[in-house]
Amino acid sequence: MMSLRPWAFWRRLQYSVGLFTFLSLLFTSVYFLYFFVPSNCFDNLKNGDELDVDCDGGCVRICALSVTPPQVQWAQSFRINEGQYNAVAYVENKNPAAATENLVYTFKLIRNGEVIAARSGTTILPPNSVYPIFEGRIITKDNLAPTETTIEIEPVALWQPASLGRGQFRTLDIELLSTDTRPRLNVDLENTELTEARDVEVVATIFNRAGEPLTASQTFIDVVAPRGRQNLVFTWPNSIAKTIRSCEVPSDIMMVLDRSGSMAADGGDPPEPLMSARQAAKSFVRLVDSNNYIGYLSYATNPTDPLEQTLTQDFTQVEAAIDRTVMGKDGVQYTNMGAAFSAALAELTSARHRDDARKVIIFLTDGDVTRPVNPETGLADRDYAANFARQAAFAAKVSEVTVYTIGFGEFFNANPTEISRDVDLIRDLASDPAFYYTAPTIAELEKVYQEIAVALCEEGPTKIEVITKTKTNFAPLR
Repeated sequence: MMSLRPWAFWRRLQYSVGLFTFLSLLFTSVYFLYFFVPSNCFDNLKNGDELDVDCDGGCVRICALSVTPPQVQWAQSFRINEGQYNAVAYVENKNPAAATENLVYTFKLIRNGEVIAARSGTTILPPNSVYPIFEGRIITKDNLAPTETTIEIEPVALWQPASLGRGQFRTLDIELLSTDTRPRLNVDLENTELTEARDVEVVATIFNRAGEPLTASQTFIDVVAPRGRQNLVFTWPNSIAKTIRSCEVPSDIMMVLDRSGSMAADGGDPPEPLMSARQAAKSFVRLVDSNNYIGYLSYATNPTDPLEQTLTQDFTQVEAAIDRTVMGKDGVQYTNMGAAFSAALAELTSARHRDDARKVIIFLTDGDVTRPVNPETGLADRDYAANFARQAAFAAKVSEVTVYTIGFGEFFNANPTEISRDVDLIRDLASDPAFYYTAPTIAELEKVYQEIAVALCEEGPTKIEVITKTKTNFAPLR
């Protein structure tokens, strides 16, 4: 066998290397020209210097593993109409620069463990603060009222840098008006930055002194100019006066006093317990803040007509009207609670009622309802008279009146089974069972009036918080 000469071997090797190099260059060129896709931040692959798929490294997107998830501080729903509620949640984003344009959430309104309404949506979550999520006019099943409100937040798929959060805006002035008839909150808002803000969502939440949310409203602004100011108006469809218990919201109060025959059962001149009830009522007038209005009426078979005292800020006139209360002299003095409620409501819905005031009835009775007579039989009928009173009290509550009821007299020291019908009635007339009181003695009646005077408002201002959200400062994804 003939061996290969050295020069021939090297020549063949050079040909082979040359052919391999040519083919490699050819295949590489074809691959780069037709098949190669360079690594980028949108290829759904973890490549290049990315920390995870399409995030961090040279990518604008921020990896979820390097971000603190949002935390829900609270969620609440607020009644705006029967069966309709505004749902609000405060969500905290602790990340100093990470934000998202797609925070997916679901509100659930729950009653005794059953979900009676649910609403899902998507919102933005700017960085480094607490922000509200708002869903309005959620309709509940069978118009039921929720006992619990929750919000569920889905894991955020996309985080991105944002340069500014809540610090971009500041509130210059807040004015709450017409809380009872046409609730309106005027807010003067300023954009503190040199860049305009677009598609701005603003939520105003009202808290009580303890920091508990009471109600909320939402509005939107298309554009706020650089260093510009914008006047915003938040509205509510119904009264929020009795929701806000701050003393800054005044009250228009109708005091209603029973002067039926049983209020002279202890005898005397003037008769008792009517005389003591008058003294206790005057002590209440002296406890009430001077920014409130008070009216007064007494009732037996019918309420006084005209009223002893229409709504006024002159409390000396109210005390004088209470002092003039005497037992009727035209036959037996029966008890017509329903007519008394209607008369008090008529005054609270008259032109003398102030738009900015809550409406209140403080209703005292000895519990023995006997009028009106049943129109079908023409006879006294306690059940008919009690239902008539309930209907009149219900009409007041529908008109956003807060009703306090007081069962007064030694009668309420009796065996509870003997007075259950009267107790149930007086409790039903109140806006809430917590607003029903019993006062067997004059000393206890004075304490009840004192408690009601304190309950009408809380010392200290109501807190109103206005928070804005805008995605203007979110870094674009390119």
